[in-house]
Amino acid sequence: MLLLWAALMCCVVIGSLLPAASPVMVDIGRLHVNDKVMHFCAYLALSFLPVIGFRDRRPGIVAGLSMFVLGILMEAGQHFSPGRAVELGDVLANGAGVSCGALLGLPIRTLVAIF
Repeated sequence: MLLLWAALMCCVVIGSLLPAASPVMVDIGRLHVNDKVMHFCAYLALSFLPVIGFRDRRPGIVAGLSMFVLGILMEAGQHFSPGRAVELGDVLANGAGVSCGALLGLPIRTLVAIF
């Protein structure tokens, strides 16, 4: 579970900092998925996976919620990436995804612990 989290984190960091004209970003643009939906879903997963994957509850929650800081840093980093822009809406979508991921992960973590 935590390996998947690390891989997803790498994908989000790379995708966040690639120039807008890069082939990867051009292909992502062809998906015709709303940018804010992609941000929300990516950060939901980034928050959800450590909440359910860490052995101890508190570090999992802290790691999950810390993904909001990652989102802010990635958005700030886009200022230095050609063709990219810093958007408050992206930060808000990231925060909503992090919140929902952590809130969704807590009861699932409890259910998994029962079994």
